[in-house]
Amino acid sequence: MSTRQKPKILVVDDQPINIKLLQRKLERQDMEILVAYNGRECLDIVEQTTPDLILLDVMMPEMDGIETCQHLKMNPATESIPIIFITAKTSKEGKLEGLDAGAVDYITKPIDLEETLARVRTQLRLQDIYRENMELQQRLSDVRKASAVGAVTQGIAHNLNNLLGVVVGYLDLIKNGYDSPGMVQRSLKPMDNAVNRMVGIIRQLSTIAHNERIELSTHPIRTLIENSIDRLQTEHQITAQVQVESQLDELASISTNAETFESTLCKLLINAWESYAKGTSAPDRVITLHARIAREQGPAMLELQISDQGTGINPEITDTLFDPFITTKTAVGRGMGLTIARHTIRNLEGEITIKTNPDGGTTAIMTHPL
Repeated sequence: MSTRQKPKILVVDDQPINIKLLQRKLERQDMEILVAYNGRECLDIVEQTTPDLILLDVMMPEMDGIETCQHLKMNPATESIPIIFITAKTSKEGKLEGLDAGAVDYITKPIDLEETLARVRTQLRLQDIYRENMELQQRLSDVRKASAVGAVTQGIAHNLNNLLGVVVGYLDLIKNGYDSPGMVQRSLKPMDNAVNRMVGIIRQLSTIAHNERIELSTHPIRTLIENSIDRLQTEHQITAQVQVESQLDELASISTNAETFESTLCKLLINAWESYAKGTSAPDRVITLHARIAREQGPAMLELQISDQGTGINPEITDTLFDPFITTKTAVGRGMGLTIARHTIRNLEGEITIKTNPDGGTTAIMTHPL
């Protein structure tokens, strides 16, 4: 049930008798009535106060109801105010003209006060439902944000505790066997790996925390793809052979941030590589990158499909695949790759989705505006 006070109705008509009739009828129903005698007055009043509903006469001198309605609908601050037209036109074309302008309903002259009251009450109830839905969406959004913060915090604590445990454990070994150079040497590598993973988590969190505008420049798509594969093989020392299948023109370019694009694509390639069972040889880790221009939905987009024939998506994490620290890997310090990849590509107004292949494995689909 709405907790709002008196509904505020703005009645706009150049005939004072019509305004007086409507004003008396609606005020008796505990509604607050504002009045205007032409379109200009209507716009001036709406600038000062926001009514819950406008009863707007179509036929008025200077600025008629259609033009007034169009002005209200072009302003983001007033476009959601429901408008009921009062019209002498009974033809289908006249009614459609009002609805096309943005009205939610219409009342024909001579005015039937009981019918008008019923239509006003209907629109006020719809407005209450709309507001309640918006409030519910806001509460749900707040809950999701709180849940995401909790997931990130818990994931950070869990991963850093595990990694610190690795460092402390090997430090204890060094303390107890500092006179054994071989043992010290063997302990340094896992300690170094653990510290590097902790540094990686902090960098990833910094990426999520900063949403500043990314500088864009024009780059050949072919070069971006080649650089991403080179990063996979050199920076991450993954000996994957990526089969590139392109339907793009050799000279096709996009406006993007090269660092963001390449690091995101590289994360998806790493994900494809790691989808294979441990011990699978490099030649058997088939990774295919298919590039094309997608025009099926909305504006044309660059679409990259990264497919593997790995173990597929665990059904237990299908719905939470992009949540922080969701992973099927046993190694600590993992689980942020897809989270970061989706976050960064969305900053470029792109998207990442994951689907299961019918014949096994998965396909990551990365889109980017042209």
